[in-house]
Amino acid sequence: MKKTLLATAVIGALGASAAAQAATVYDQDGTRLDVYGRIAMGIEGGGPEFNSDNEAIDNGAEFVDVFSRLGLRMSQEVTSDLTAFGRLEWRFDGDENTTDGGFNELRQSYLGLQSKQYGTFQAGNFDSFYSQFVSLPFDVYIFADSDLEFAGHSKQSRGDSIGYYTPDLQGFTAFLQLKYYSERGALEPVREEGNVVAAQGGVRYEQGPFTVALGFVDDVVRGGGNGEMLGGLIGSYDVNDQFSVRLGYEGREHSDEGFGNGYDKVGLGGTYTTGPWAFTADIYDVSEDGADGDDRTAWALGSYYRVSSNFDVFLELNQRDQQSIDVTIGGGDGPVSVERADGDDIYYLTGARYHF
Repeated sequence: MKKTLLATAVIGALGASAAAQAATVYDQDGTRLDVYGRIAMGIEGGGPEFNSDNEAIDNGAEFVDVFSRLGLRMSQEVTSDLTAFGRLEWRFDGDENTTDGGFNELRQSYLGLQSKQYGTFQAGNFDSFYSQFVSLPFDVYIFADSDLEFAGHSKQSRGDSIGYYTPDLQGFTAFLQLKYYSERGALEPVREEGNVVAAQGGVRYEQGPFTVALGFVDDVVRGGGNGEMLGGLIGSYDVNDQFSVRLGYEGREHSDEGFGNGYDKVGLGGTYTTGPWAFTADIYDVSEDGADGDDRTAWALGSYYRVSSNFDVFLELNQRDQQSIDVTIGGGDGPVSVERADGDDIYYLTGARYHF
């Protein structure tokens, strides 16, 4: 799937995407195998000073792995129009020695068929199509490994999924994905809702420097949602080869079921690149519904420097603008009001990555 300049501005400034960095192990008679990955390590600190139970926690600095991974891409030309493909990708701990061999997640594992005339069908464990087509312009930060405030890679996806997207139809691309939650093998009586299918879909339009996408996700309880429909309208515009802006809205109704409040989110951001440097800035206005809901203004900043075509360094900052809370500190007589968005809760991540 084509990514706009906006979505790849940071990657472009830092050298190349994982696909471009991949090493071709075999390429003969229409069959190809690529190996790719990255080793990424850094230091993170700051962030929330209190957990979900309003208990004070340490938010000091720590040496961390920053989403290191190793992957394989496979493809074979069946006909001049049809290509079979597969992808396999693992995450591993790059910052410490572990007893499980280092690999801690099978991040991608899927196969499919791609036709230039009829589109692409795939099945297995892959990133949410909503994230790939709709919220993609805001997927520019390393620390989130998602799309920050908007729905990210794993939203009602990652396993037991099938998906289809059309070829480019005069700038339009439509997509549909189904995620299946099965009760097979569960003891009777099974859950009241039984087997569940979570659908997501939408359409994206790209024309020159302008991209806009409209999509939905059936955010079912089984997948960590609240049972309501999520919708988003997100666009981007490449002002020139160096500067791009993005604007988006995402919302979901409130429900007393499942996980998470309803919300309305508006995001505005931009990316500027110059030589080996790239800079990003985003701000979100968030209105949450429900008993635990609040209004907040979140922001994120990023700076990136390309040392070489394979090596880059970075610094990212983020504050979710959490509201003040009442907590009991040191066995006092009663709760004390604590302002959480006081500057000490600004999250930071700095480090380096080597792409191969």
